[in-house]
Amino acid sequence: MRKFSRIQTILLIIFLITVWGLNWPTSKIALSYSPPILFSGIRTLIGGLLLLIVAITRLDRLNFRKSWPVYLICALLNVALYHGLNTVGLNYMPSGLLSAIVFLQPVLVGIFAWMWLGEAMHGLKIVGLILGFSGVSIISGAGLMGHVSVIGILLALGSALSWALGTVYLKRIGPVVDSIWLVTLQFIFGGLVLTFVGSGVESWSDIQWSLTFVMCLLFISIFVFALGWLVYFELIFAGEAIKVASYTFLVPAVAILIGTVFLDEPFTISLMLGLVMILISIYCVNRTRIRGQ
Repeated sequence: MRKFSRIQTILLIIFLITVWGLNWPTSKIALSYSPPILFSGIRTLIGGLLLLIVAITRLDRLNFRKSWPVYLICALLNVALYHGLNTVGLNYMPSGLLSAIVFLQPVLVGIFAWMWLGEAMHGLKIVGLILGFSGVSIISGAGLMGHVSVIGILLALGSALSWALGTVYLKRIGPVVDSIWLVTLQFIFGGLVLTFVGSGVESWSDIQWSLTFVMCLLFISIFVFALGWLVYFELIFAGEAIKVASYTFLVPAVAILIGTVFLDEPFTISLMLGLVMILISIYCVNRTRIRGQ
């Protein structure tokens, strides 16, 4: 199992939070040019095919005959369900509220990792997880002012649940598969499923292949999917799932900060309070437990 130095871990987390934070506003822009399921399928399929160029040099580590169930389960949980459900959900509810619900994921990871992986769960971690989700809810609270769809809420909850289950499953079986092949095949399999479903319920003629759409598609496929998920899985393999997942609380905060700087959106008191709660939550989850706690 690969281990990273403290500096390497910090740099990888910064990269991951940045590109995943950029994913939300970029996806929102792209969805004005494409139906959601087709867009989700195309971007994941491109990400997988790009990684295949690297993975093919590690063919001896594929071990497909033994590991194909792992690849398929991860493709279903981490791609087809997670990305498919939250992308469709953007059409039913405000993006702020959607992200708040989807980022219930670290809380679910904490619970599942405690139940199934034997990871430590003490008072400070519980407080941190609650604070983190509360912080995300506060900074995304503006979404509550818009139309809230029951379908949208169910889609967001399904997305969070599938991602949490995929993360814990990955941590449980991760060492038996090659990380690059895992990311590659789950994107190819999941991308094919989403593209097939999208082709059946949506129309390819509705896609506007503008320069803006193509740039958004390539950025998400390369940085958010291919590189971002590879980094995420490497971090999960190298450390506690609950600790790594806790940092994803920062993703909605980064997305909103990007909107504040580049889209002239206001920096509110709620945003400041939410960011502070998120930072405290990460400290609580990652703080080493001392005797008596």
